[in-house]
Amino acid sequence: MRHNRAMDFGTGLFVFLGILAIFFLVTQTTGMRGIGAQPGYEVTARFDDVGSLRVRAPVTMAGVRLGRVTDIQFDNDRLDAIVTIRIDARYDNLPKDTTAAIKTAGLLGEQYIALDPGGDPDSLAEGDQIIHTQSAMVLENLIGQFLYQQGED
Repeated sequence: MRHNRAMDFGTGLFVFLGILAIFFLVTQTTGMRGIGAQPGYEVTARFDDVGSLRVRAPVTMAGVRLGRVTDIQFDNDRLDAIVTIRIDARYDNLPKDTTAAIKTAGLLGEQYIALDPGGDPDSLAEGDQIIHTQSAMVLENLIGQFLYQQGED
């Protein structure tokens, strides 16, 4: 079979488009939105238990994604978790007394942070800490409590 330039070009174009399609699917399914940090500001929140919260988990308010979790660390002194959140720059008017809760999407879905606005006239800024938090509900603990209560009855 003879090879010609048109066939080589077509094969190369097909492979290139296939790689481009795979890259697009990866960015859509993993939450990657490009290289580099989005403009915004970082705040922290402390939780007794983060459950299975992961870095890059969404941060939402009223069901709208405002940002992402950028870091999760353990504080050896206070024995709790410090979660760093990057909030997009366009959401620069969140009240300082905003609360954060770790929620689960569906019954067994991924965990995310849901923010609820407060009433403070001052807004959150770079480096602030969200004081009022609610830790993750761990399904195993709830089942254990239920079984323990059934055993007492």
